[in-house]
Amino acid sequence: MCAIVVTLCAFFTVLLLVGASEDDIKPSASNKVVKIVALFNENDDSAHQLAYNVSAKIVNIMDTVLPKNKIVPRSEYVVNDMYNVTRVVCESLKLGIAAFIDGTDDEDIANVIRSISTRTQIPFIETHWKTFHRPPDPYAINIYPDPSLLAEAIRDIILDMDWESFTAIYESPESLIRLKSLLMHFDYGHKGPGKSIKIIQIPPTDDFRPLFKELKLSGEKHLILDYKVEHIMRILGQAEEVHFMGDYQSFVITNLDAHTLSFNEFHKSMANITLIRLIDPESQHVKNAVEEIIFNEQKSGRISVLSPNTIKTKTALMYDAVNFFATSLHGLVATQTMGPTRIACDEIKPWVHGYSLINYMRVMELDGLTGKMRFNSETGNRNYFKVDVVRVQESKKHRLGSWDPVERITLTRSASEIYSEFAQSITNKTFIVVGKLVQPYLMRCNATEKGMDKDEECFEGFAYDLVEEMAKYNGFKFKFTTNQDYGIMNHKTGKWSGMIGELQSMRADLAICDLTITFDRRNAVDFTTPFMTLGISILYAKPEKKKPQLFWFLNPLSFSVWMYTATAYLGVSLFLFMLARMTPFEWELPHPVKPGDDTMENSMTLLNCLWFSIGSVLCAGCEVLPKITPNEWHDPQPWKDGNNELETRLNVANLIWFSCGTMLQQGSDVSPQAVSTRLVAGMWWFFALIMTSSYTANLTASITSGRLDTPIKNVDDLSKDSNIEYGCFEDGSTASFFQKSNLSLYQRMWSVMEASNPTVFTKSNQEGVDRVLKGKGRYAFLMESSSIEYQTERNCNLMEIGNTLDSKGYGIAMPMNSPYRTLISESVLRLQESGFMRELKDKWWKVQGDNKCEEEDESDELGFTKIGGVFVVLVLGCLIAFMFSILEFLWNIRKVAIEEEITPKEALILEWKFAMKCDGGVKPLRRRHHIDTETNNSDTS
Repeated sequence: MCAIVVTLCAFFTVLLLVGASEDDIKPSASNKVVKIVALFNENDDSAHQLAYNVSAKIVNIMDTVLPKNKIVPRSEYVVNDMYNVTRVVCESLKLGIAAFIDGTDDEDIANVIRSISTRTQIPFIETHWKTFHRPPDPYAINIYPDPSLLAEAIRDIILDMDWESFTAIYESPESLIRLKSLLMHFDYGHKGPGKSIKIIQIPPTDDFRPLFKELKLSGEKHLILDYKVEHIMRILGQAEEVHFMGDYQSFVITNLDAHTLSFNEFHKSMANITLIRLIDPESQHVKNAVEEIIFNEQKSGRISVLSPNTIKTKTALMYDAVNFFATSLHGLVATQTMGPTRIACDEIKPWVHGYSLINYMRVMELDGLTGKMRFNSETGNRNYFKVDVVRVQESKKHRLGSWDPVERITLTRSASEIYSEFAQSITNKTFIVVGKLVQPYLMRCNATEKGMDKDEECFEGFAYDLVEEMAKYNGFKFKFTTNQDYGIMNHKTGKWSGMIGELQSMRADLAICDLTITFDRRNAVDFTTPFMTLGISILYAKPEKKKPQLFWFLNPLSFSVWMYTATAYLGVSLFLFMLARMTPFEWELPHPVKPGDDTMENSMTLLNCLWFSIGSVLCAGCEVLPKITPNEWHDPQPWKDGNNELETRLNVANLIWFSCGTMLQQGSDVSPQAVSTRLVAGMWWFFALIMTSSYTANLTASITSGRLDTPIKNVDDLSKDSNIEYGCFEDGSTASFFQKSNLSLYQRMWSVMEASNPTVFTKSNQEGVDRVLKGKGRYAFLMESSSIEYQTERNCNLMEIGNTLDSKGYGIAMPMNSPYRTLISESVLRLQESGFMRELKDKWWKVQGDNKCEEEDESDELGFTKIGGVFVVLVLGCLIAFMFSILEFLWNIRKVAIEEEITPKEALILEWKFAMKCDGGVKPLRRRHHIDTETNNSDTS
């Protein structure tokens, strides 16, 4: 820049020395000609000059702008030569011009014009962007958008797309001016979390295919192209050759002339291409200007292919420059008389009206082909403009919104409209869905049974049905592939293997199976709303059912307690007997009192004390014993003289009373009378109450706990039990949970799992299930609760222990920033709300028919196998009682035979006949006398 200024100063000095002087041309009332000069490159597009001339012609025709003046446009073609440019400019000054218009894009040419313009005070209108920062020129004004504001527009558009990473490919260093704000926002040069930004300069003539291949392998999907418009189609064509124009790739083209391109050759491409444009082809102003340009071309015998969609920004700016100058001059001449002045470069005299004109230009607003124009009054830069954001979809351009420095980005199309159009475009999409062959999510099936070709892959399962239902609703097609690895991240390269890797490399569109949404996976791919919520739980083998013991009812109390209780029973009975013998209040007269009998009796005999103690514990009546025993027969009360019969209370009524007394838990009929014996009896009753209640409570608890007798109840018990090993799938989210947990319990468990030898980790969940079955209680497997539920439904020897350790979800994974994320997530929510997801889970999880595991009987009913011992005790007791009764019966027969002087056989017959009489409550005291009486009575009769 300094070299250019020095050269210009030397050149102007030469002109001042050798140039011929020329008188100024004074403006008069009759002089209505206003001359302007536009400089073009020799190889410039003819449409630029044509727009320049047509704009001047339209101004001259209009009555609203400079009605008393005529714009005379002059075009000069220059090359990048200082002497040639200076000569053309100086010759134009001699004609008396009112403004320079730069139709070139050459900064060196612009510097020459700007320098002369400043000295002559003639306004200089620029139509190209500044490639570098320079001090403000007092007589220059640029109608091209300010580069810094244009950079902000590109930044805001990229941010609105939610790009976290991108690669910018540019042609020349000047392109970085447009990307400056974007790079500053992403703090380029400093690595930010989750951000990956690359800036690559490639000449437009190079081969871009190797770069696109590399970007595809790296998973990059967002590109910014900053190239001249004539190179863009070639670059996109090479991207399509290497299949880098798919539905996951997004391109933003920063060239303002990209809207003039036809994208018909990419009509099958699903890539998202976004453009920015300064010209609205739907504007009536643009349409009228284009029609006028085409008309002039046809009038000259030339055919023009120009249209509102193909008019370039430079062409529109040349048109606006003339209109802008004329409108500014119109406003100024309304307040003062002015005219151009002929100026010679060898004797420069500034144009006296130039200062007023340039200041008026800087405060004026105008609506042109490039929209509303507003300028900075100090720098002359255009600080207001509006660019449209355009998306190319199926080779058609759709306006999404606009950006301006005041309102910033504004979307003109609602989100529902964009979503509706996108949903319609998905009908032509065939999704590649990758899944893992794991029950019940994805399994192979018989193709012929499904009505498919035998060579065609056939799948079924929860995941397949879910994708099929979403495809029916949204109208897309799908194809399943398999990968048996969830994916592991390579921390050096940041790349993943398995299903996650296939999504990163965009070889698959969706991944669905028992794929848990984790932080690391979420940073690599996108996930939908979880279609299933679950948590980590413990899979354990059911303990083998123990055969019920015959005397299971003895389990509530230990053997030592039973012995202590029996010892206490004997001790209290003996102690009660001793006290009853000692205290005088337990001795009483016999009832009834017999004449001449002066003895006293004590009811608390040793046998009665034993009976009293056992009766208190068992809470049973003691009024009954089978009447076959002779001890139940006694003298009638009261005693009658001459009565030789015995009686018993064991009649039918009393038997019924006995049963009722037993059911109502009545105590013994032997009752202590003294304070000391009653105090012992009261303490014994209290002891019996506590023991009976404790036995009953323990018996109930034993019944309940006996249904699930497992050594562990939760994860804390598992961590403390050294006899049970535990592990998980080594490459899954469960292992990641324990490895990264901050809780001391889980950290300790992870350390134990890592240190175990042999390893407790498995290569798959199924391997863990098999290991639990083989371990028979010595191995527990940590797995997702949904998978545990599926296994326990089908294997009756497995069970789930405790509650879930965390809360997580299974989601459908897709490439990062996938355009289908919203669509698939909404489909998942719709299926959940409709109940389809629950029905689908029941279909693949629940087992129907004979294969269903029988539920354990959780009722309070006890089977005979558990309480059979009680009946055994009852039967044995009855048998022992019967044996004692037989012995007593035989002993009584011997006694009767001796006393009655009859044979034992006769005594046996008499006693047996009487015992079999159910209604006999009175028994003869003397058998012989009774027999003789009956014989005599029969003889008399």
